[in-house]
Amino acid sequence: MADTARTGAPVREQAALAGYTTLRLGGPARRLVEVATEAELVAEVRAADERGEPLLVLGGGSNLVVADEGFPGTVVHVATSGVSHRTAGPGAGPVELTVAAGEDWDAVVARCTGEGLAGLECLSGIPGRAGATPIQNVGAYGQEVAERIISVRGYDRARRAVIDLAAADCGFGYRTSAFKRSLQTMPDAVTGRFVVLSVRFLLDRDHLSAPVRYPELARALGVPEGGRAPLAAVRSAVLGLRRGKGMVLDPGDPDTRSVGSFFLNPVLGPGQFAAVERAAGPGARVPRYPAGDGQVKVPAAWLIEQAGFGKGYPAAGAPAGPAGARISAKHTLALVNPGGATTAGLLALAREIREGVRAAFGVVLASEPVLVGVGL
Repeated sequence: MADTARTGAPVREQAALAGYTTLRLGGPARRLVEVATEAELVAEVRAADERGEPLLVLGGGSNLVVADEGFPGTVVHVATSGVSHRTAGPGAGPVELTVAAGEDWDAVVARCTGEGLAGLECLSGIPGRAGATPIQNVGAYGQEVAERIISVRGYDRARRAVIDLAAADCGFGYRTSAFKRSLQTMPDAVTGRFVVLSVRFLLDRDHLSAPVRYPELARALGVPEGGRAPLAAVRSAVLGLRRGKGMVLDPGDPDTRSVGSFFLNPVLGPGQFAAVERAAGPGARVPRYPAGDGQVKVPAAWLIEQAGFGKGYPAAGAPAGPAGARISAKHTLALVNPGGATTAGLLALAREIREGVRAAFGVVLASEPVLVGVGL
């Protein structure tokens, strides 16, 4: 049943959330309101908090795993729009780009590469809305949004005020931020203290990319690591690599029906990494990348595969069946819903993988998506 909120924004009762997530999983929301302006977004969040009801702020749904039972409160679906830019200094210097939270992220990246604004090109093809990028400190192929964010405009639910946070105050880390960490400070634990309203980026006016730091991308472009390439070529190469891993949304490809990487790459200290090497056995080379302070990042995909969970697991005909949740046939880090899966089944598979890696290597993998009404 459709209705309108006190802001005039359309409201639906018992709205199925599966249609709002890239996994195509999740039961109904008690109440879903779609907001088109920043004022509506702030008003609806404030009103839900005043009523003391659970709140879920939803963008593109590309990083959400929602319970089969749904969500017992208000879901605010962010459909705000607006992209503007201005020159940050004299002449043809860097550009400040301000993006509303509800803008489609890949469309923003495409616009930047088309207009000769460098700094986000390696983040092509990532699904979701712009407002989610600082929460996760979204990154791929050697770039992170934290490197380009100047400030984040948000609504502080604790102070009931709109604020601007400089990048230095956002607490950015590997796939995390102060926004993500604040999830645990709020009663509903699915929407943090800060609701992102818009993000301001600093981009270079250049038709060449930032130095390419990711080896796989450098090989695809035919440039040395640290080399540069035309923005359009970088975007095309990134999209090609992501499609090969099922990481670009495609309605005709069940392997894209996921939340992207389900597990984070673990960051290990020297002792932990030595234990992984011992577990891997004599002569095995454990892939690793420097993570600062003497730590290394180990690919979760490698750990999962070495623990016995290959692409496509479980195969068709296994107990989960061809319609049950499985590992993507294209990328070990993606858990997919090929059709007919349930959230409960997907999480059972995630637990099986997590426990298998723990048994094999003593490493406990952490999940990346936000879990709504469920736990791992």
